[in-house]
Amino acid sequence: MRLIKQSVDRDGSGSITLFPEEPEDMWHAYNLIRPTDLLRASAIRRVTTESTTGSTASHRVHTNFLIRVTGIDFDSHAGQLHVSGRIAEENKYVKVGQYHTLDLELQRNFTLDKADGWDSVALGVVRDAVDPVNRAEVGAVVMQDGLANICLITEHQTILRQRVEMAIPRKRQGKASDHDKGLTSFFQTTLDTMLRNIDLETPKPIILASPGFTAAGFQKYLLETAAQTNNKLLLQNRDKFITVHSSSGHLHSLNEVLKSPEVLSRLKNTKYARETGLMDGFFTLLRKDEGRAWYGPNEVTAAVQKGAVGKGGGVLMVSNKLFRSQEIGERKRWVGLVDKVKAEGGDVRILSSEHESGRRLEGLGGVAAILTFPLEDLDEDGDQDDESVGNIIAVEGAQI
Repeated sequence: MRLIKQSVDRDGSGSITLFPEEPEDMWHAYNLIRPTDLLRASAIRRVTTESTTGSTASHRVHTNFLIRVTGIDFDSHAGQLHVSGRIAEENKYVKVGQYHTLDLELQRNFTLDKADGWDSVALGVVRDAVDPVNRAEVGAVVMQDGLANICLITEHQTILRQRVEMAIPRKRQGKASDHDKGLTSFFQTTLDTMLRNIDLETPKPIILASPGFTAAGFQKYLLETAAQTNNKLLLQNRDKFITVHSSSGHLHSLNEVLKSPEVLSRLKNTKYARETGLMDGFFTLLRKDEGRAWYGPNEVTAAVQKGAVGKGGGVLMVSNKLFRSQEIGERKRWVGLVDKVKAEGGDVRILSSEHESGRRLEGLGGVAAILTFPLEDLDEDGDQDDESVGNIIAVEGAQI
């Protein structure tokens, strides 16, 4: 994401113009835009005109619309963001109050004016979005014979860049060559697709996962091909490939792959691995029951108010889903909590709901904290479903 213009006053009023450059940027936009915000972007609208003779003609026009947002629809796999709302500024094609849906596109500016002002969390999303360091951290090819899913794992989500599907003849007595030819063609197509979708100029770990020996065979093929064609980028990155087992070649298998100790040890410097380790540490403290690990909106709020999530090891973990609440008061509650913890020297981690660590946090109510000193009985007045959360803790204990 590129920052084109920022005009935000100290009171949070004003607007920011951004230029999305890659699919990950649509995820950031999704986390920024809320109902009642003002959004300006380019659009195509079909216009019908009537001539003096009474005949009508329809044509499409390119223009800019300003809408008051009423709804947001995000397709994470396609990287498409559709924002609906009412026209807030009239032009020759539309009148104020008409409904229109803006499809935000890559390589096209959009300008956002926050209805309730730019708070610290929203400005943090912008900083993360425009920081060139925050790009794809890990590449992955999850595959089986005839199927390969090429993915990028970023700080915030897993993006399916492209899927390869090919029919490979089965091995039959006397016709093994047909299978071998089909497998070689599949490997070549997968390699070409991987090179188009994973930038090897920026070194990053690349996971090759499959049931059986498909991933190992693919790694052998790509290294042999790199040597034969003198592909320097592939050869320079040969140590970045991690071959692991998965239950299938479908995308959902990536979650189990990313939890494996072998992968986590290689990804220890990535945000994904750090957040996974943070959640593991939280559940370890929770099982010890020493009063330093608390979850749930009321309990965590009480801990923050008592100054227990501050300097000296305090960590507040919040799911980014809470900041997408359509209730302004609810969002302000969590922004205020984040600001208080930061002011007191504590660490704040906003976990993505698109990653496994964020989904684990959602199972605890979307918010949890590691305290600097133990507190007891924070849940006496809460109405948390202890049995359901106890089941989650039991499952987590079995996984770690």
